[in-house]
Amino acid sequence: MNNTKEHISQNPDPRPVIEIKDLYKSFGNLKVLNGFNLKLMEGENLVLMGKSGSGKSVMIKCLIGLMEPDSGSIEVLGNDILKLKQQELDELRTEIGFLFQGSALYDSMTVRENLEFPMRRHTNKVDLKNTDELVLEALESVGLASAIDLMPAELSGGMQRRVALARALILKPKIILYDEPTTGLDPITAKEIILLMMSIQKKYKTSSLIITHDVDCARVISNRMILLLNGINYAEGTFKELSSSKDPKVQAFFK
Repeated sequence: MNNTKEHISQNPDPRPVIEIKDLYKSFGNLKVLNGFNLKLMEGENLVLMGKSGSGKSVMIKCLIGLMEPDSGSIEVLGNDILKLKQQELDELRTEIGFLFQGSALYDSMTVRENLEFPMRRHTNKVDLKNTDELVLEALESVGLASAIDLMPAELSGGMQRRVALARALILKPKIILYDEPTTGLDPITAKEIILLMMSIQKKYKTSSLIITHDVDCARVISNRMILLLNGINYAEGTFKELSSSKDPKVQAFFK
């Protein structure tokens, strides 16, 4: 996997697709985000690492409009998230694919039905007459076209993650958010998922924000990294820069 980084596409003149500035969020006396900043550039794979309970999930919920921060600003594809009406927010969310931790497939639906679900919620973006074609295209992108009529219980953990990734792709989003994409997978399957993420980024020219504890995943896939500590973006840089840092707080992330 050492030579795969070169396949990540690079935009010579990238623009920010996500920009978070001075984000604060507290729950009572507990300060979770304490002036957090993040910028995801067009075509970039940005890895966010932080300890459990550091505020990663809170940040994501603020980012997609499920939670309102105490203060700060969030722009996604040039839109101020905090000023959008519900319908405008729903429309913007169609430009954001989300790979949930643990895949989060609907157990009672077939693979086909799982992929059709977001399309039926956003009929303004897709022609429902072409759902079969779009489902098949997404499944072919993750190498699982043959699983189209299976139930999630009939799939391995790695296959479920692939289907979840196909579902994240179904509306052809500009941004994909990955929440612990390799958690719970054996090392071989985890590497397969990482390579698949890179292949998809290259094919669809997506910008990706990847939340992970997996140091190997971060090493292979990241163009840049942010370390979340004490509610702020404590350190930023490439994997090589951060992993060779002499700062003990930074080194703790790589041990």
